[in-house]
Amino acid sequence: MLRTVSCSHLTLRTTLRLRTFLSSSSSSSPVNTSWSSSSSSSLISLPHSHSHSFLPSLPGTTTTTTTTTTRISFTQSVPTKTRDIDVGLSVTRCISSSSSFSSSSLPTVDWNDAVSCSEVSDSRDRSVKEDSKTSIPVRAFFFSTSVDLKSLVEQNKPNFVTPSSRMTNYVVLKFDDSKGRGTSFSSGSSTCYMVVFQYGSIVLFNVPEHEVDGFLKIVKKHASGLLPEMRKDEYEVREKPTLSTWMQGGLDYIMLQYLNIDGIRTIGSVLGQSIALDYYGRQVDGMVAEFTDINREMEATGEFQMQRKKLFQLVGKANSNLADVILKLGLFERSDIAWKDAKYAQIWEYLRDEFELTQRFASLDFKLKFVEHNIRFLQEILQNRKSDFLEWLIIALIGAEILLSLYDIIHRSPVTL
Repeated sequence: MLRTVSCSHLTLRTTLRLRTFLSSSSSSSPVNTSWSSSSSSSLISLPHSHSHSFLPSLPGTTTTTTTTTTRISFTQSVPTKTRDIDVGLSVTRCISSSSSFSSSSLPTVDWNDAVSCSEVSDSRDRSVKEDSKTSIPVRAFFFSTSVDLKSLVEQNKPNFVTPSSRMTNYVVLKFDDSKGRGTSFSSGSSTCYMVVFQYGSIVLFNVPEHEVDGFLKIVKKHASGLLPEMRKDEYEVREKPTLSTWMQGGLDYIMLQYLNIDGIRTIGSVLGQSIALDYYGRQVDGMVAEFTDINREMEATGEFQMQRKKLFQLVGKANSNLADVILKLGLFERSDIAWKDAKYAQIWEYLRDEFELTQRFASLDFKLKFVEHNIRFLQEILQNRKSDFLEWLIIALIGAEILLSLYDIIHRSPVTL
């Protein structure tokens, strides 16, 4: 059984024709008209049929069409000689039945049913695809003070990525099931990158949270000076090919048109320095806190109780931290990739400002100067203590020599007599 469209109102064209018909005085009409004479009303019966079929005629089938009649009622008022038209349109249906097909086997279309438009869907998919952004998680770790990069590369040669610069304080390892050499971070991609620095930092790109421990174990085999507590930081890189500019910064993320191996090296170098600087900053904070306690004790008691050995240990710790920050981290050395390409220089400078490396080093340097000033002051106190001890020792020796001389004089005098 096929459902057809029902007409709910007359079109403007039909209404105009009806008015023309009523105004005409002709009694003959191509339409079959039936007048019912009355003092108040007239009735016109018009055969009015609308048939809309959504199915083509099938060969070998018999189609039966039933047409209902449209009845239009006109009311004419005799005294005022005005015509009031009351138009009532009955529902017209076209019922098509087929002897070869049952109603359950044919599709049924309703006027109110949702219609899917392939063009709108395709356009919508294209716009969503253009607006889509690929999110790449980046995780930085610092759990040792030194990593043997040579042995690490020897045991992971299939994953080693050939360096494109003269920098030798880090290596890049790629982990991917595919054998392609390109960088791909499409949705669902399993391509992972690990940037390992000689001073102990590790930066992971596109590594799921549950796989992080496995990648860290690869590096721990070649690390020395393991720390009791591992430092961790997280960041995000977003790829958007339709981005109007090369890069765009955001809160805890950076958006690029695309991320390749040079971008990984540039971002990894800044994140590696940042997480290492955080560790050394905490070390210096610990020394500052220790000297603060010493100064408060001296303020309360007026005495200095620190041993010389402990002071020398603090001196060595402060000097080694400063040397590691300047020499190992290469905090003031510009990336070779940033020197060659202005795009990566823009990323390098933005991330250094984002992580405030210059300001943090300035704060670290100020704290180290405070530690150095305290160390120099305490060394002078210890040196004065040693000088006082030597002076008293000399006085004691001189006194002992005087006593021995007097004793010798007293014992020799009776003998001479």
